[in-house]
Amino acid sequence: MAQQLWGSQRHHTAIGRARLSLPARRALGDLQLRPGMAVLDYGCGRGGDVRALQHLGLDVTGWDPVHFPEGQRRPADVVLLTYVLNVIEDPADRRRTILRAWELASSVLVVSARLRWERNQIKGIEYGDGILTQRRTFQHLYAAGELRDYVEEATGVRCLSAAPGIVYAFKGDSARLSYLARQIAPDDEWLASEDTASAISAVVAHLEQRGRMPQLEEMPQPIISLLGHLRPAELKRLAEQEADPVKVERGAERAALDTLLFLAVELFHGRGPASSLPLPVQLDIRAFFPSYMEACKRADRLLFKLRDDAYVRRAMNGAIAGKFTATALYVHRRALHRIPTVLRLYEQCASIAAGRPGEWSVVKLRHQGRGVSWLDYPEFDTDPHPRLAASYAVDLRTLKSSFTSYADSVNRPLLHRKHEFLAEDDPDAQKYRRLTEAEVRAGLYESPHLIGTEEGWERELARCGRALRGQRLVRRPDYT
Repeated sequence: MAQQLWGSQRHHTAIGRARLSLPARRALGDLQLRPGMAVLDYGCGRGGDVRALQHLGLDVTGWDPVHFPEGQRRPADVVLLTYVLNVIEDPADRRRTILRAWELASSVLVVSARLRWERNQIKGIEYGDGILTQRRTFQHLYAAGELRDYVEEATGVRCLSAAPGIVYAFKGDSARLSYLARQIAPDDEWLASEDTASAISAVVAHLEQRGRMPQLEEMPQPIISLLGHLRPAELKRLAEQEADPVKVERGAERAALDTLLFLAVELFHGRGPASSLPLPVQLDIRAFFPSYMEACKRADRLLFKLRDDAYVRRAMNGAIAGKFTATALYVHRRALHRIPTVLRLYEQCASIAAGRPGEWSVVKLRHQGRGVSWLDYPEFDTDPHPRLAASYAVDLRTLKSSFTSYADSVNRPLLHRKHEFLAEDDPDAQKYRRLTEAEVRAGLYESPHLIGTEEGWERELARCGRALRGQRLVRRPDYT
């Protein structure tokens, strides 16, 4: 239809929230929202996020042109632009809005918008570059990668996709790199310490986990106070006496591989000098590599291997965790850190391209082509054959993403042989394995092509006269 001058009823899109919005919850989980930070919710609608974040003790203000016009658009550490861009029908106004929000952010701008896969939820007609709804509101739907590209172009900085439809634009490289490092290796958790002995135990735990002694700058202030009277050499001697050498060696190997993974991912955003890296990463490089240059060379070789189909397939076939099939490797999120580093890099690349969803249980890494799917099985730990709730897939060749919901399906796909998706030493692996063995003995897997969905699985259970009681297979009372 022809373009026309028209002002949409944007304020009608604001909803009352009984809980935090998904972008705000994600920012909290990613430590982008923390006590002591000033936060501005730019275009806060009815103010649900403002009230919830204030209840959590954060210094939050909100502004909205209709619902909170008296709010102050003041500079803040973090600015939230939550589902605002997609309701603005004028592209020039859309750009002015993001630039104003970016101008007010001193640390990070959190931008979120609705995505194209939500089109079937919106009733309306095509208008301009979006949809004019029956309520006279407007929706511009983004592709996941498109939103990141738009924010990058507007702000002039490299951005990261935190999740589908959620983008972080950092004002400085330090904050961006710290966030990236936490995605690969979460910050160390220090044991609570009340005296010198417990403080030394906390240092020992760090040594076993990281494979190296912590530096003073890495320690929490209470531990520094308790150990300040010890010389570094004396603390090192005491910690090494108590530490398990095998755990220290494993911790060092894990930290070195995490460092390579971080440096490989960082290359996508322009690798800077060693001094720009988060302090823990700098110290890991110093401890485990001859030099920063050598660590970067090894990370580059890792990236090159990701392009080698045969190498990737061998890595999948040899992985100590996950289910290897004719087309892909499937790994539960609890076991993701146990697969080869090149495969972790594979998953991280997809996350950078389009964002990793907040809810997922199993990741699928294709070795035929390059694509990643995050599969959500909400009842994985409680249902012996969990049903698929949703799938989010990214094609790394085209960078296109797709989302499929099975919420309304009456015949959902389900999982079998749950133990195969985990590492062998997972606490639940043996329990799941025993169930699988019982199902094999009962003849339930004689026709694998029949049991991939709820209806097919129920028919096979009936045919074999079996039923499930929790994680146990039992004989049906009426079966003869």
